Amino acid sequence: MDADDNLPRRSDDPVAMLARQDLDPLSVAELDARIAALEAEITRIARHRDRAVNHRASADQLFKR
Repeated sequence: MDADDNLPRRSDDPVAMLARQDLDPLSVAELDARIAALEAEITRIARHRDRAVNHRASADQLFKR
């Protein structure tokens, strides 16, 4: 499995565009800021995923799936 297999398929997808962006012009401070922003976004997405999983589990329990 290639690492690119996990990337979104749409060419206009923001994650795909982000992955293709040239990092060479960025300073170390800009790279650090970018890492911090991406880590914050990962945390936000993980929280949302966890809420979705918990919501689904609650619904399953309610309807005894």
